[in-house]
Amino acid sequence: MKRVPLSLRVFAVNATVLCVAALVLALSPATVSVPVTEEEALTIVAVLTAMLLLNLWLVRRAFGPLAQLSEHMRRVDLLRPAPRLSSEGQDQDVATLTDALNTMLDRLEVERRENARRALHAQEAERLRVARELHDEVGQTLTGLLLQVDSAKRKLPTQALGQLDEVRAAARESLEEVRRIAQRLRPEALDDLGLSSALTALATRFAEQSDVHVVRGLEGGLPALAPEAELAVYRIAQEALTNVARHADARTVELRLRRVEDGLRLTVRDDGRGIDGSSPPVSGGLRGMRERALLVGAALAVEPGPDGGTEVRLDVPVGG
Repeated sequence: MKRVPLSLRVFAVNATVLCVAALVLALSPATVSVPVTEEEALTIVAVLTAMLLLNLWLVRRAFGPLAQLSEHMRRVDLLRPAPRLSSEGQDQDVATLTDALNTMLDRLEVERRENARRALHAQEAERLRVARELHDEVGQTLTGLLLQVDSAKRKLPTQALGQLDEVRAAARESLEEVRRIAQRLRPEALDDLGLSSALTALATRFAEQSDVHVVRGLEGGLPALAPEAELAVYRIAQEALTNVARHADARTVELRLRRVEDGLRLTVRDDGRGIDGSSPPVSGGLRGMRERALLVGAALAVEPGPDGGTEVRLDVPVGG
């Protein structure tokens, strides 16, 4: 029967029910008089109800695989690749539809991954350009301003030195802020010293700029990742820490990177207000984290922590 088109199967179900009803009516001693008696009316209603219920049960069984396929389609999330439905043992029409859906999902995931790669590469290139301009143009201008202030201090009377000191302090503070912005835009430590050193610098800078205590657990001797994967791990850790500072109202956050069976695991866990596990948060930052994870073939989970708070967990395959 599974090789028979679904339309013919539904027709066969209805035809079978009608034929059985006609056969029962022909062989039974029941009769219908004019006018219809109350007993005959009850018999007709009972037989009709039985026919409808039987027909409903058979039709629902026939369309059951389509309902399962529809439920699977509603759960599809291109940012969370899921196992494909198997078409083995399915009805002919359902198997054809399942194969078409799986092919469409494969194509959409490839296109999504390529679009994300192009967008993130363009974003990182723009970050690098802005960071260099801040460092080379604005940074050098502020440095020159500091030198001019120092030179002016030697020529101006003592009464004006206090104002020059204020200008010098403001210029130095602006220079430090420009450097911090440039570091956030493009982590030089990641390019020069590697992922562990970059995460250490990130945690130190985060602790200095926020009131959150950072507990670091970065294993040594970790296997090397591709540059694209290292950047994804760093950006996801950066976004996770930013979310802690903005939304968690936490006092402590753990930042860990360790070796697991199939690769590396990044964990960012805080003791803040936490999230509702039944409805994970949806935001631009979380979507960006998922896109970066998808780009390098990693698995991202954002869940309530075991002791409260929120846990961000990223599993990156070695060589991803």
